[in-house]
Amino acid sequence: MSVLSAPHFHEEVAAYEFVEAHVWPEGPVCPHCGGFERVGKMGGKSTRVGTYKCYQCRKPFTVKIGTIFEASHVPMHKWLQAIFLICSSKKGISANQLHRTLGVTLKTAWFMGHRIREAMRAGDLPPMGEGGGFVEADETFIGRKKGVEKKGGGFGHKMKVMSLVERGREVRSIVMDKVSRKTVEDVIRANVHYEARLRTDTAQYYVKCGFGTADHKMVNHYLGEYVRGDAYTNTLEGYFSIFKRGMKGVYQHCAEKHLHRYMAEFDFRYNNRVARGVGDVERSSKVLLGIVGKRLTYRDSFASV
Repeated sequence: MSVLSAPHFHEEVAAYEFVEAHVWPEGPVCPHCGGFERVGKMGGKSTRVGTYKCYQCRKPFTVKIGTIFEASHVPMHKWLQAIFLICSSKKGISANQLHRTLGVTLKTAWFMGHRIREAMRAGDLPPMGEGGGFVEADETFIGRKKGVEKKGGGFGHKMKVMSLVERGREVRSIVMDKVSRKTVEDVIRANVHYEARLRTDTAQYYVKCGFGTADHKMVNHYLGEYVRGDAYTNTLEGYFSIFKRGMKGVYQHCAEKHLHRYMAEFDFRYNNRVARGVGDVERSSKVLLGIVGKRLTYRDSFASV
């Protein structure tokens, strides 16, 4: 039987119950006042599905308030279908494909995708490599910055991303305005534990020592060197290959102001991959754990970050 045959992908009541079980594991909580003792479910044919009333502040509410679903007119079961499709597609799924599959407008599908990526964004994270773990650092360039023309053979016209990966564990990506020794060092010092063993290539940003880590080894790609003992950045190169295939082959175009959300999507799928014991169903459930407090309006989705 297909996973998509589950009731919460087709029935609105079951969909609300599924989301409530993730957001309120101990029972409904009023998003207006935080009350939970005097909360009751409202009934009747005229009442919206999943509506509760808090008898402490006297206000009605649903599980959608304060989440990425707030003020959305898309049925909850279609939201769950969209989340599953994005989570189970290794290189992502385009807004056009969501539009055709879910039967919503292209504009709605595009906005749903960005709300789901917002739920995938991680908050404050602990430093990587604690206890002597290997952390690889590298940068990549993609697309073109708006209003910036290509000059010579450099990467000044491209969007810039720096990623860090702890071998066997998680990846963390940061969109950067520019890549320089100072910006690279700031990222490493903010995200990598002093006990970590840092591995990079010999790009000019990394040649000078002093990143505050236990040790730092480099491989010289310009001389055809890719592995020297435990010195390599192949883990990160593998991640970048998936990211670029998705961005070029599936999404095809991305404005710089939206790139941080696409990076969050690829980071999330990598960090919750099958190799770490997380399947498509579990990955989709993890998205629901990140929907609270991340409401994104259509106007905000166009704002610069």
